[in-house]
Amino acid sequence: MATDWSACPAVERDPEKLGGALVFRGTRMPVATLFENLKSGATVDEFLEWFPGTTREQVEAVIDHETRSMQSPVVQKLGL
Repeated sequence: MATDWSACPAVERDPEKLGGALVFRGTRMPVATLFENLKSGATVDEFLEWFPGTTREQVEAVIDHETRSMQSPVVQKLGL
């Protein structure tokens, strides 16, 4: 089940930016890059150091949004 990012103000999807990939608002940084780095063991501080165009507030909003979507009643009911 894919996350609905339409309610997260920290991200945007624009066909003119990276072919419509989900990016941090006002940047060309794909949100997927955050999750790939975290999965590889990077910390949020390291990510922010490596990708300075992204703000801590954006990163926290994205992580919070993803966490809330994983805790939704629909996801819990499906056992996901």
